[in-house]
Amino acid sequence: MSNVSITTAIPMLLKAVPRSRNFEAVLLFWVSGMHAFALAQVQLSVLQRMQWDMLFYWGLPTLAALVMHYILRKHAVSSDGLLLPLAFLLNGLGIAMIYRLDLAEIARGSVDLYAERQVWLTCFAILAAAFIVRVFKDPLVLRKYPFISGLGAIVLLAMPAFPVIGRTINGATLWIGVGDLTFQPGEIAKVLLAIFFAGYLVSRQAQLSEIGARVFGVRLPRAKDLGPILLFWIASLGVLVLQRDLGTSILYFGLFLVMIYTATGRGFYVGIGIVMMITGALVASRLFGYVESRFDSWLDPFSQSNYEAVGGSYQIVQGLFGMANGDVIGAGLGGGYPQLIPLAESDFIFAALGEELGLAGVFAILSIFLLIVYRGLRVANSHPDDFSKLLAMGLSFVIALQVFVVAGGVMGLLPLTGLTTPFLAAGGSSLLANWSIIALLLITSHSSLRKKPV
Repeated sequence: MSNVSITTAIPMLLKAVPRSRNFEAVLLFWVSGMHAFALAQVQLSVLQRMQWDMLFYWGLPTLAALVMHYILRKHAVSSDGLLLPLAFLLNGLGIAMIYRLDLAEIARGSVDLYAERQVWLTCFAILAAAFIVRVFKDPLVLRKYPFISGLGAIVLLAMPAFPVIGRTINGATLWIGVGDLTFQPGEIAKVLLAIFFAGYLVSRQAQLSEIGARVFGVRLPRAKDLGPILLFWIASLGVLVLQRDLGTSILYFGLFLVMIYTATGRGFYVGIGIVMMITGALVASRLFGYVESRFDSWLDPFSQSNYEAVGGSYQIVQGLFGMANGDVIGAGLGGGYPQLIPLAESDFIFAALGEELGLAGVFAILSIFLLIVYRGLRVANSHPDDFSKLLAMGLSFVIALQVFVVAGGVMGLLPLTGLTTPFLAAGGSSLLANWSIIALLLITSHSSLRKKPV
């Protein structure tokens, strides 16, 4: 082949593949390099040498991300090109941080390690996301099953209360388990609830936004249309009471408020919903001791009584000291003492990263989350179908609210809720749920471009 034909063939080859997929491949290359660099820095800082096991923590997640990229090239070529690299960047950073904490635990003689397990769970979650992209090529397929999704979410939420399989860990009844295997079904329930809300609100959009009597210039919805709001308010309080989990309760009710506002454009629902949420939280803080202790620890974490109390503010204070030690540019991966923070690998991994990456690293992490949420909202805004709009909006908000609540709790701006940081924290349930959200956003973005009029 002549040089002229090669020069002509290359642009044609590049044009045959959507730019988003080529751009995604380049970003994955750089993200995998950043992941390798983070692991190498951890080993050099803590062990003073590099070891071959770094290839395990780097290679398997990278291979899983490449499989996901291949599936997108084959079955969702027009999907968003930033979501996969951004989510993989956070996931890889989380693995590096958990590995760094494991090295500290090994130095102390502990055998309670998480990094290897996190690698396998990451691969499973990414491959599950690839399976979703392969099977559900259009989000409108999910519109046919809103009530099945709602029923599934209710069953999943109730499962931790079942005898034999229910598990109570750290005072919260959120897990089911068989032997040493545990799973948090509420993480999957939030995805099913987003599907149910999207399907229900699309079918009731006119009734919720246009029908009802006017009182002082405000159009009030009919009692039967207002009923679902009251139902989910009661359900969220039920989660709070029965499962002793403030964060999940806030997440579910907040998700419904955002989606009903998006569907109707009426601030009335948001206003009355916020009043109901605050009222419920204040009442719960007076009736339930575990909620009251969280509020007390938040309002006065440095109090001696709160600091020394069981389940008190010790964790909050250690996290604040760690982040203060990180200063602006951080102690560097492997250079701090994040192992002094209780549950640094899960609930407080944001504080551990804040210590070793500093304020600059915290801003970078929050910016990555902001980009993911922005791309999700962009998908919602560009889709011609109302169900897909609502679904993308709801899924994006799930990630945004989790990050807001977790970061606010770690930095002392909000009470601790028990939610974990998406993609960063150790745990298979959270990884599976959040990678499923990424998969649904990808197929929604792909379908939005396919359905645009030519």
